Amino acid sequence: MVDLATRNAPVTADPAEFPGVSIALGAPLARWSLRARDAKALAKAVGHKVPGKIGTTEGGMACLGPDEWLLRLPEGSTIPVGESLPLSVVDISERAITLVLEGPRAIDVLQSGAPRDLSKFAVGEARRTIYETVEMVLIREGEERWAVDVWRSFAPWLREALVTAASHLR
Repeated sequence: MVDLATRNAPVTADPAEFPGVSIALGAPLARWSLRARDAKALAKAVGHKVPGKIGTTEGGMACLGPDEWLLRLPEGSTIPVGESLPLSVVDISERAITLVLEGPRAIDVLQSGAPRDLSKFAVGEARRTIYETVEMVLIREGEERWAVDVWRSFAPWLREALVTAASHLR
């Protein structure tokens, strides 16, 4: 008999609620790291629009650098891998989880440990940044909703740091 290995989330699924902000585990996602010199070839290969400006998002894809994109889709989604084309499509679904911060004080919690001025983030903007020393991809999904993609190994520490910051809001 074959046993199916299942991966548990490294943080609790129970949301942490504070005045003005909640911190919750996001839904599981399929994720791909995409690299290509030619964005048009990448778009054709994977069948998704490719945002052309660093920091922009479109249809679940974020442009993180001049030749680097992150594609986040619902769990179970698949994309072509672009075989024999000059590009890289790597499934990184198991590498990271998403923490979702929501509420009018979410920006304050994130700003407490992030060096970027988050008030300048437009809705739909995505950037690689850090919270204290932990690398993350930060996506502003709405005026008061932020998605934080963080590597699994750093997720427990980051969640605890965010919860601690939220508990000290004044």
